[in-house]
Amino acid sequence: MAEHSVISLDAMSGDLGAEVVVRAAHQALRKRVNLDLILVGDRDELQGHVTRIIGDDPRLSIVHASEIVEMSDSPIDAMRKKKDSSMRVAINLVKEGKAHAVVSAGNTGALMATAKFVLKMLPGIDRPAIITELPAKGGSLHMLDLGANTQCTAEHLFQFAVMGSIVTEDITGVQNPRIALLNIGGEDTKGHDTVKEAAAMLNASTLNYVGFIEGSELFSGKADVVVTDGFTGNVALKTMEGTVDLAAHYLKRAFTRNLFAKLQAFMSRPVLRHLAGRMDSRKYNGATLVGLNGIVIKSHGSADAYAFQHAIDTAVVEVRKQVPQQIGNLLQREAA
Repeated sequence: MAEHSVISLDAMSGDLGAEVVVRAAHQALRKRVNLDLILVGDRDELQGHVTRIIGDDPRLSIVHASEIVEMSDSPIDAMRKKKDSSMRVAINLVKEGKAHAVVSAGNTGALMATAKFVLKMLPGIDRPAIITELPAKGGSLHMLDLGANTQCTAEHLFQFAVMGSIVTEDITGVQNPRIALLNIGGEDTKGHDTVKEAAAMLNASTLNYVGFIEGSELFSGKADVVVTDGFTGNVALKTMEGTVDLAAHYLKRAFTRNLFAKLQAFMSRPVLRHLAGRMDSRKYNGATLVGLNGIVIKSHGSADAYAFQHAIDTAVVEVRKQVPQQIGNLLQREAA
């Protein structure tokens, strides 16, 4: 288990600019002693932010990169034409062994393509997947794939389950996490052939497979890991985000419709603060591009410093738990 972590930060690719990443780095360094951070991007701009926000800290260094991957760049163009981008250079640091993990708030497709090209896949894994933590009754759940693979075979879903089990156990501490396949019903007869075949593979494995789960049960606490293809997973994730926004909209309208409602809102502030804290998406920022021969964390593009710092936290935990190595070991055991 690695006690000291070195994380490279793509400081230029997020929607809110480099200052947010520098502030997140400051928070992370204040929080952790055994942590070194490498800011990757325009040296002059980054040095200006560091001087103003952090000052002198020997655990922080800057590596210059002359290009930026834009959100509008295609994955192929970003990978082939922007070899000195902050994203590419930050990933290269992991490949070269100068960093244990990389965090980026950049273009997801470009990050996935570049990371796969530079770091390669773990032996026994066909495709990378995107996994993130979400709130659920009694704790949280991890869900994958959230958009990397729109079409999957049963073998892909099985590999996702292996990776999801390791990540969930390491991040949350839940031993032998319960794994479910997202389906249109809980009965064994429901669903298409791919999900049924994946269920058979999981039933024959040593993983703690608990069966199918419907969309309405995602947050019920019945499963710690929910596995699906990237198309379904991405639609489900975006639907969740939209539902939360809608609920917040109606709640705000209800508490501002008249003076009595505003008084109720004032009296309910402790409860509302608790609810807002529990549902704060920033606490769950930091999706893992799992299956790669290295640790790559994708922050939300519009993440503020608090959210980006949580993505750094995720990277640190995965470095210390040696997640890629654990995935490889579990795959070998399942294949034996």
